[in-house]
Formats: sequence, structure tokens, C-alpha cells
Amino acid sequence: MKIDRLMGIVIYLLNHGRTSAQKLAEEFEVSSRTIVRDLESLDQAGIPIQSFHGSEGGYQIMDGYVWEKQAATKQDYDWIIAALKGMVSAYTNKHLEQILAKLKSLNDAETLPISLDLGAARENEQVNDRLRLLEDAILNEQIVQFSYINSHDERKELQVEPVRLQYQWYNWYLIGYYEKHQGYCMFKLVRMEHLEITDQKITNIHDPASIKLKNDTNNSIHIVLHGKAAIRSKCREYLNGRITKEYENGDFEFSFTVPEHETFWYGVLLSFGNQARVIKPRKIKERILQTCKEIQRIYGKEG
Repeated sequence: MKIDRLMGIVIYLLNHGRTSAQKLAEEFEVSSRTIVRDLESLDQAGIPIQSFHGSEGGYQIMDGYVWEKQAATKQDYDWIIAALKGMVSAYTNKHLEQILAKLKSLNDAETLPISLDLGAARENEQVNDRLRLLEDAILNEQIVQFSYINSHDERKELQVEPVRLQYQWYNWYLIGYYEKHQGYCMFKLVRMEHLEITDQKITNIHDPASIKLKNDTNNSIHIVLHGKAAIRSKCREYLNGRITKEYENGDFEFSFTVPEHETFWYGVLLSFGNQARVIKPRKIKERILQTCKEIQRIYGKEG
């Protein structure tokens, strides 16, 4: 509907600033001519649209304009509430719970056919305590210190400027600025010990949207394996990849990308036993072979 597109254009311009008609046309899947007519309609309706020419040209809403009308629909609120419910199921935060209660009072009947339960992200009480402490440190812009055991089982004493908490790869992480490396690193909360907020204030200015990580936690590796038909569903469930080739006997090739130094996916591969064979990369094939030799040596002693 045109009214929905007009509201969408206003919201897009408020969020993105100056934008070309071509970009808006691609975003809303209409012609550039239709976008120009829409912008003229918005301007006539009292929303101050400014146009600019040249290589930096485009359209934007006049600086300082605030859209006071209610832009969210009932279904929009349903989606927001569903997302907040997912967050509350993953992370204990009183403020989040209060926001959810406010929105539910405005929209008492949810009609979405889906819901989010991220309870798997709610880790043990120690990790939850660290989450709350790190959230306070980020909000108050204070440096934290902790003992950390990295993916190579090396223990280090660290001082870090905390920037953001992030849940991925089935774990909570802290993204922080590590002065010694002059860059941003990811630290898994479950590997932290003796976490404390220091009296030192953060001195650098951090933009979470432009962070580039330096440590190997973020290094990914692409793996291709040949699997038997019996493990097809397990590959899809646990390795989050895709089948790239299928054979008449039910065998298949499976492709997936994982953080190289995490252990979950490696344990899954070992659990497949003789039902899977890694095709590439070679270093993973050699790692599995070495692990199997060590297992055989350990259990062989009991023989």
C-alpha cells in the first residue's frame, strides 16, 4: 500500500540521512519515478524534504525535524514484543523486563504466529553475574580486569576497555579494547575468572558499529565433509551449513563455516565416527587423525 511505503520512506530517511532516489527505489522495490512522486507527496503533506544535486546528491529530511505521529502499527508492536521476550528469556535484566511490561500494556493481544525462546543463552549463575557486572562497566565507561584462559589453554591477566556484550556460537562474549594489542578482541565470559571493575575510566572513543577484531576468536574456517545418509539431519542440526552435493546411495557433501578454535563443532565431527570424512581443509583432517591416534593409545593401554 502507498501509505505504508510513504511511512517507510520517512523512517528510512530519518535513519539513513541523504539517500538517492535510485537507492530508495531499490529499497522499496518501485521505480525511481514513483519515489520522486512519493517524495513530492510527503513534502506537500508538511514533511520537509530537501533535494541535493551532483555526485553527493539525493534526498533528506531537514535537520532537526521530529516525526511526532505514531509510526508503529499493532503488528509492529507484536514483533517488538516477541524480540524483547526472546531477550528476557536469554538474559536477566530488570530494565528489559520493565520495557516489555510497558509495551504489553499498549498492545495487550499478540497475534504473531511465532515466538522466541532463547533460554539456551541463559548460562550458569556465574556467567549471569559477569554479564550484569560487565553491563555496568560498559554503561559507566570503566575499565575491567580479569584472569583469562584462551583457546590455547594459556592463562593471562588482562585489563580491557569493555565495549559490547554479544551472544553468538552458543556463548556470551565481551568485545573489548585491549591496549597491549592496540585493537579489539573477543573474550568468552565462561573463560573469565576474578572479574572486577576498576576505578579507571575508559579513555578511548569506541564505535561498536565499526569494530574490527584482532584476536583469533573471530577467525573462521570453512570445512567440507563427506557424510553417510544416517547423519544428514545431524549435520543440518548441529553444524548449520548446507548440502552441496548428493549421491544416489544417500551420501552427501556438506559445507559449513565455524570459528576455528572453538571446540563444539570439533566434538560433533568426532561423534560422527566413521559416518563422516572431512574432505578439506587438510589441517582438520590431520587434526582428527592425530586425535584418533591419541585416543587409541590411551585406551590401548587398558587392553
